[in-house]
Amino acid sequence: MKKLILNYHYFVLGLAGFALNSCNSKFRVWVGNDAQKVYNLKYGDDKRQKMDVFLPADYPRESPVVLIIHGGAWKYGRKEHMIKIQKMLFDNNIPSVNMNYRLVKKGITYREQLEDIDLAIEKFNSLSEKSELLPDNYILLGESAGGHLALLYGYKNPDRIKKIISLSGPTDFYSEEYLKSFYSKYTSGTIQKMVGTKFKRKNLSEEFKTASPVANVSSVPTLLFQGNTDFLVNQKQGLALDSVLTRMNIPHKLVFMENTGHAPRFFNKTKRDSIIYPNILEWIKK
Repeated sequence: MKKLILNYHYFVLGLAGFALNSCNSKFRVWVGNDAQKVYNLKYGDDKRQKMDVFLPADYPRESPVVLIIHGGAWKYGRKEHMIKIQKMLFDNNIPSVNMNYRLVKKGITYREQLEDIDLAIEKFNSLSEKSELLPDNYILLGESAGGHLALLYGYKNPDRIKKIISLSGPTDFYSEEYLKSFYSKYTSGTIQKMVGTKFKRKNLSEEFKTASPVANVSSVPTLLFQGNTDFLVNQKQGLALDSVLTRMNIPHKLVFMENTGHAPRFFNKTKRDSIIYPNILEWIKK
């Protein structure tokens, strides 16, 4: 089976070129047992635009590539926070890409972050033939703010995204229920920076609806994880999207976890190993 490993000398020369062009990047290629792990592959000119590519030893050509998007309130976080999920996928023979993206600051909003997802996909598409994988055959897996980005990008690009997995992802920044909630009072400051538009509760810009996954749902099958005691992303966020998906008859599953807070895989090994990882693997393989 032809893989990146068979084009190793040419591929590494190309990767070395990327590394030499980035003085801020530690670049490593690990090869063993016909598997590859490529770290800090650049997909753009910004220092944040890097991704780690994990290719197991053997997989079918039609295998989807899981694109992993970290959380951090859109303005923090890095791909290394998602390494356990990427290693879990690798151990289960699932190709994956784990990406950094530009963080929210002046001039950078969620729109630029969606552009980064697009660029990362285009970069891996350019390698898909060498890795014997199909282009535009992705599952997005995001956590917290990364879950929001996964949902929004996936719903807007159903031609290249086959499934979405969101762990504790926010979904609604505009509905009456959100605007009247206590949750909106302590999240609106962060949300307005992410959207790039001032949050005026009595005269809310249409931009907040545009940024809300619940208002952009398409036919992409969706797996949702939501904790009922999540303070950072209120349980009604997951329930609101579940209701829309149910009403639109879109294949989906809500894993609603009792006595569980935000992104529990960080804090609860039992739930991670018995609930979260098994559901992720089942969703990917079904």
